Order: sequence, then structure tokens, then C-alpha cells
Amino acid sequence: MSSIGISVFGAGRIGQLHAANIAANPRASLISVVDVVEEAASKLAVQYGARGETDIASALAAPEVDAVIIGAPTTLHVDMILASARAGKAVFCEKPIDLDIARVDACLAELSTLNVPFAVGFNRRFDPTIQKLKEAIDGSDVGNVEIVVITSRDPAPPPVEYVRTSGGYFRDSTIHDLDLAAWLMGDEIVEVSAFGSNQVDPEIKDAGDFDTAVTSLKTASGKLCLINNSRRAVYGFDQRVEVFGSKGMLQTSNQLDSGLLRFTDTATSSQDRLKLFFLERYEQSFEIELDDFLDALESGQAPSVGAEDGRRALVLADAAQKSAETGAAVRLTSD
Repeated sequence: MSSIGISVFGAGRIGQLHAANIAANPRASLISVVDVVEEAASKLAVQYGARGETDIASALAAPEVDAVIIGAPTTLHVDMILASARAGKAVFCEKPIDLDIARVDACLAELSTLNVPFAVGFNRRFDPTIQKLKEAIDGSDVGNVEIVVITSRDPAPPPVEYVRTSGGYFRDSTIHDLDLAAWLMGDEIVEVSAFGSNQVDPEIKDAGDFDTAVTSLKTASGKLCLINNSRRAVYGFDQRVEVFGSKGMLQTSNQLDSGLLRFTDTATSSQDRLKLFFLERYEQSFEIELDDFLDALESGQAPSVGAEDGRRALVLADAAQKSAETGAAVRLTSD
């Protein structure tokens, strides 16, 4: 297959990352960048010899565009997904599909009739260490999985302006961990309990959101998961997973800037900092995620992370939000 032409919707931080990865991938070509801010679209596009545009209809009309990657604000996702799919373009959309499960369901119902590849951006599944963890679980290295513990803490809170439109901590951030938990446990999650509090930034509380959270999950077969989140980890971007089972335990550790350990007569330690931002920590996973999308387009197979994964993660995030607000566990039933 010849190079796959891609248009990126959104010229912000995540759009910039996707544009750079497309330009660096020999199987893909960046055709255009679309953003309502013409200057932003043009500035990013010119870096990679692409077109800057403000109108998605114009971008979708280009025959050389085979696929789109949507990194625009969440409120625009559904309209962009459906416009692209109706134009016959393969679609990759950053999480979440939408903040409203009813809109997600309507979107997925129409998508199912359009027969185009559709992928959702849960990039942490593609982290090489996490992929090895999943392979070890599937290979029964720990026997029956009994407890999963996920730690995910940001080095600092985002601007409060972002918080106000993010959909809340569980839908914005914890949703990554909820997707990871469901994937690693490989079993239907039937109960969600969550607690949220404000210990980091009073402006986040004033905006009606949490900055610290703990979420517990229970599956149909009794597997348990505990997710702990914070908007502040002064030592860096804290990302760890532990899987405990009948035959042992698996753990992933944080990534350091260089991984250098020091052994002296007074101490054994690492003086390196953790990776400070998700773009650094998960740099490789975004590249592998793009390759998975391209693999799907070339092979005709479905992307690894698709519509139902995106829907399930939002259902779990909604349940966590409800539990944190009401103080009661939320029971989930199969549709």
C-alpha cells in the first residue's frame, strides 16, 4: 500500500504530537492540519510541508486524505467523527469520544453503518512495558489475576480554565486508568466505588472538580482493582501498575530521565528525576499507537482499541463520578 494520507484535526498540544509522529512515519503522509485558528493550523502544517486549513469539509474532500486523527476539543469529537466517516475516511479520535454517553451511543450507532476503521486514543495500552505486562498476564505468569493496583499522578494540576471544560477528573484523567484496568483484568466490571477530594488546588474545588481521587472496581468473577490519582506529585509523573495473582506478582516501575543508579559507602540511590510530563513518559506509546492504526488500515483488520473500548471507559468514568458525588457504590449491568 502507498503512503497513507492523514489530516490532523486540532493544532494544539496533542495535534502537534500526532503531526510530528505522522511526518516521522515512513508509512504515512501529513496532508493537512485543520484548526479554527488559521494561524495555528498554518504554523503547524508548514513545519511538515502540509496544508493549513480552517474547514474540515475542505480537508475531507481531498482525495489524498485516507484518514483523520482528531485531537480537537472533546465537544467537537462526535461531529468530526461522523463527518469524517460519512466521507469514507478512517478515523482515529483522542479520548473521550464525548462526555455524554447518549451522544456516544448515537455516534457509534451511525458509525456501525458506515464501515470505516475507527480507533480511540488510549495510548497507555501501547507502552512497551505495559504491553509486556499484558502478555505476561495472558501467559498466566501470575496465574489467576486477583488484585490490580494502578497509580497515576500528575506532576502538577492543569490550568483551571482547562478543568472547567474537561468533564471532571474521572472523565478527563482517570478514564485512562479505567480503560487500562478493564483491559488488564479481561473481565466485565460490575461495581464501581470512588472517592474524590480537594487537597491540591482550591481553584479546582471552586470549579466543581476533584484533584485527588481513589477508585475501586470489582469484576463479575471477583477480581479487584484500586486506582489512585492525584493532580500533584512533586517528584514527577508517577505511573505504576501492579498485578497480583495466584502465582505471584508483576510490577511496572517509573521511568527516570536516564535510569542511572548510584552506589556509594553511604547510600544506594538514583538522583535522577522521573519523567515530568505525559508526552515524555508515553512518547514511544504514541508512536506505536499510530503504527497500530496504520496496520489496521493496511490489513483491513480492526484497530486494537475501538468504539466499544471508548464507550466502556466513559461508562466507568460516569459511574466513578456518580459514586464520588453520592458516596455509594454504583452497580453496572450489561446492556
